Amino acid sequence: MNADLANIPQEISRANQHDIQILWMDGHISVFPARSLRLDCACAACVHEMTGARLLNPLSIPADVHPQKIVPVGRYAIQIFWSDLHSTGIYTYDRLRALCPCSRCSSGRAEAPPTRP
Repeated sequence: MNADLANIPQEISRANQHDIQILWMDGHISVFPARSLRLDCACAACVHEMTGARLLNPLSIPADVHPQKIVPVGRYAIQIFWSDLHSTGIYTYDRLRALCPCSRCSSGRAEAPPTRP
C-alpha cells in the first residue's frame, strides 16, 4: 500500500474510557494511551516554538487525563479537547502514525537512525 495512504485513518474511536484507537487505511491499529498522547502535545504552550524545548511539566498532567472530544482538522489532523482543559494541540495523522506505541512500530523506531529536528 502507498505509504501516504497508510497515514490516513479509516476510523478514530475510544479504545476504552481513556485511550484513543485509530484504524489506519492499511489495516494497522494504533492504541494511544491518553496520558502519553497528552504529554506528546506539540503546541506552543507545550513546546517552545524556537528551541523545541519541552515546556510541559509532566507532573502537571493527571494520571486519568482523557479526551472529552476529538475533532477533525481538515484532512490531515485531529484536535483533542482534554479533560485537563487543554485543547490547543493539533495531532497530524503523519505524527500520530509515527508515535504509534505498538511493539511493531516501536521496534522499527528503535532500529531507525536518529533524525535531526
